Amino acid sequence: MDETSTGPAQLGFGFAEEKAEESWLPHPDEVREDAQAILASARAVTAQNLWDQRTYRYNKVVFPQMTRWLPDDERDQLCFEFFRELERIETLMAA
Repeated sequence: MDETSTGPAQLGFGFAEEKAEESWLPHPDEVREDAQAILASARAVTAQNLWDQRTYRYNKVVFPQMTRWLPDDERDQLCFEFFRELERIETLMAA
């Protein structure tokens, strides 16, 4: 079948008829707000108020990924501060 035929496209799922959507990019202000919230949460960790393992692992992975959408110098500074807090949290968790 050629493209001008009226037959079903791609087994009738209609994929050929859908427009390719524009790629989505996060807004830097939203990323910045989320990163600052995670950093504030990390700074609030104490020996009496530790993150659980799941929160620790999640934030350790997500934080550097989310900051990729920020300018390099801002990303680098936030990651530096975040990983400094992670070292402190790891020490608390090991105690």
